[in-house]
Amino acid sequence: MARELGRGATATVYLARDPFAAREVAIKLFRHVGDDADLLAGKHRTTFLNEAALVGKLQHPHIVSLLDAAVEREYSYIVMEYVEGGTLTQYTAPDALLPLEKVVEVVFKVSRALEYAHRQGVIHRDIKPANILVPPAFDVKLSDFGVAMLEGATHTDLRNVGSPAYMSPEQLSDQPLTHQTDIYSLGVVMFQLLTGRLPFSGSSHASLMYQIVNHPAPALRSVRRDLPEAAEAIVARALQKDLGVRYQSWIDFGKDLTSLVRHLEAPREGLSDTRKFHSLRNLSFFRDFREVEIWEVLRGSSWQHLPEDTVVIEEGDRGESFYILVDGEVEVTRAGRHLNTLVPGDCFGEMLYFSGEASLRNTTIRSRSAVLVLEVKAETLRAATDACQVQFNRAFMRILIDRLTAANQKLAGR
Repeated sequence: MARELGRGATATVYLARDPFAAREVAIKLFRHVGDDADLLAGKHRTTFLNEAALVGKLQHPHIVSLLDAAVEREYSYIVMEYVEGGTLTQYTAPDALLPLEKVVEVVFKVSRALEYAHRQGVIHRDIKPANILVPPAFDVKLSDFGVAMLEGATHTDLRNVGSPAYMSPEQLSDQPLTHQTDIYSLGVVMFQLLTGRLPFSGSSHASLMYQIVNHPAPALRSVRRDLPEAAEAIVARALQKDLGVRYQSWIDFGKDLTSLVRHLEAPREGLSDTRKFHSLRNLSFFRDFREVEIWEVLRGSSWQHLPEDTVVIEEGDRGESFYILVDGEVEVTRAGRHLNTLVPGDCFGEMLYFSGEASLRNTTIRSRSAVLVLEVKAETLRAATDACQVQFNRAFMRILIDRLTAANQKLAGR
């Protein structure tokens, strides 16, 4: 063990070194006392290990990887990917709140992670700021999947599962749980990140539980008036006690978050990751890409806003990047002769990826309007995951076939 990272009521987290993989890991250690030792014996131990195996298969850019787990008589533990940085807890105080755009971006990323987990049959059951890690680049990661089953597996009560203030009414009532319980908890997190307070509070656990189960959540704008009505509507729907009124799916939740982003001013640092993600997902080039692969593209690319009549690529220059047009139009010429007009979803300069080295450009690409382009270094794509490269190969091949078909039609029409 290198050092202690944190300590809670039921567990302690340590930073350690994995000598076999030559990496740092985080180990969460649970000590068993009294009846807990018997509780984790027999079928409970088997259930825990089975569920840990399932959680360990979750591979998503916004989920902390679970690497190992074990149950012993005196203690149990899980070994996780170590993520440097703090948690969202530091942004829940009224004097340390994040801008609205950043909150929406964070909530969107977490919702994508939870939607992915739900597709794998996993419900988190303990969504709270302390379980959302914030690396230096703010590419958040959701942690502590399966902690509830570590301490109780099939039971859902105040002692064994979740954190009371973030629990859904059905969780507190020991009702069957679906992904909608995580939607509720994420709604609580969003409320707290925007206002610096929780929607419900009480002098005791019993009082808090009663309010969550029986009282409607306060309106977001009754706490913070400068927030838009659309943000209030999203939080209100996520916090509905009636499951028929609450968001039915993560897709619906994500659509409303995206709609809210479109109506907000761009953050000072430029396009948010949420906007970039949806810009790419809506392009024909990325129609076959999975969400994990689109996030990988985002991490390995750069974005450029260029004014009208700007040369993006010049014939005869040596290049090392290819481009995907996100917005606007560009003209393709060779020796001053017009060849084509490209629109959003088209790419250019992609032959570098196949050549294996920087080569001379054989066309000139000039913007016909203000444009937004995604630049990808050929070397970066060659180092991408196999799955991502396969998707790029398919997209390039599809574009090549479309271009050949268009060329043949032109020749046939002469």
